[in-house]
Amino acid sequence: MLGQRVLSALVGIPLIILAVWYGGIPLLLLLSLLIILGIKEITELLTKLGLKPSFWLASAGGLILIGGAYLYSNGYPGPTITIILFLHLIATVTFYPRYSLLDGAGTLMGTLYVGLLSYVYLLRMLPDGWIWLIFMLAGTWACDTAAYFVGKGFGRRRLAPVLSPKKTLEGALGGLLGSVLVSFLFSYYIYPFLSMPKMLLLGLMVGAAAEVGDLLESAFKREAGIKDSSKLIPGHGGILDRIDSALFTAPLVYYFVVLFIIS
Repeated sequence: MLGQRVLSALVGIPLIILAVWYGGIPLLLLLSLLIILGIKEITELLTKLGLKPSFWLASAGGLILIGGAYLYSNGYPGPTITIILFLHLIATVTFYPRYSLLDGAGTLMGTLYVGLLSYVYLLRMLPDGWIWLIFMLAGTWACDTAAYFVGKGFGRRRLAPVLSPKKTLEGALGGLLGSVLVSFLFSYYIYPFLSMPKMLLLGLMVGAAAEVGDLLESAFKREAGIKDSSKLIPGHGGILDRIDSALFTAPLVYYFVVLFIIS
């Protein structure tokens, strides 16, 4: 299992870094693909809960979100939420009772949840955005990796036994330390003119957000009675299993930079 995880990471991480470096259309295409695959997984998960979500409607909403991020790269594309909501309401009226209010609510939730990945593009479009995006990814990966190894080696007390029995308090603390370490190195070597306490706070928040995002997806899977969102990535599970933390950390870093760094 560990070997598969490492091999998948060796293939996937360079592709992600290249897309981050080039930005623009390559990053948009990568994010669009991830959003579609993530929406496929979340709609399959919702189906296991007894709902009848619309994959095509959710996919359209996801692409509207990423398209809005491209057209309104200087801020979150608020009008896209209204468009997506109207699409869901119209679909509910048109296809009722085959497509109920609960089906529409589940589809809308899945769309907006996976659509948080559009913040990756918005973050990239900020001044020095590629550096902030690398920071977000490194902090998120460091949290996940440190939590895994610290929990495996020293974990004793369960963090959330109902949601994820294997996660431990020791692992969670290790994850926070991992993201804070990335923040320290980032501040010391790349942006030494920024406030070190502010950057360490951001690192701590990134770690906390990453762990909450991971636990939220665990709640989805626990409710649906599945272990992984899919078997797409050897050793890692599905797309949602890999981006669950970034769905929380990308908006966090984006707004922190906008409000407290470049404002």
